[in-house]
Amino acid sequence: MYQLCRAIFNNPSDKTKVTLVFGNVSEEDILLKREFEDLENTYPQRFRAFYMLDKPSENWIGGTGYINFDLLKKVLPEPKVENIKIFVCGPPGMYKSISGPKKSPQDQGDLGGFLKELGYQKDQVYKF
Repeated sequence: MYQLCRAIFNNPSDKTKVTLVFGNVSEEDILLKREFEDLENTYPQRFRAFYMLDKPSENWIGGTGYINFDLLKKVLPEPKVENIKIFVCGPPGMYKSISGPKKSPQDQGDLGGFLKELGYQKDQVYKF
């Protein structure tokens, strides 16, 4: 995901807005957190990151638990807006709940999970 963000923000003519929803077990597990924070600070109108931790420390002020329907409804753009692409990456259980499983590297499978419930279409979702 970071490579995709870098390509977007390194292209001066690209005005894409990016919302990252990142689930981890603990804060120490968040890969590239500093780099994502740099993107938030450099592009505050175009990049937002939301972190969910399954086992947060006492000092954690972000989200807790798993990525869920309510969070996605709150932070993602409306599915009716044109030019939306949702990228999903993670373990099989996360695919199942968020987007439905991917059948194979060549077959995205049917759209399911929270994204389908929110009204997104299959062509708006890409499963890595």
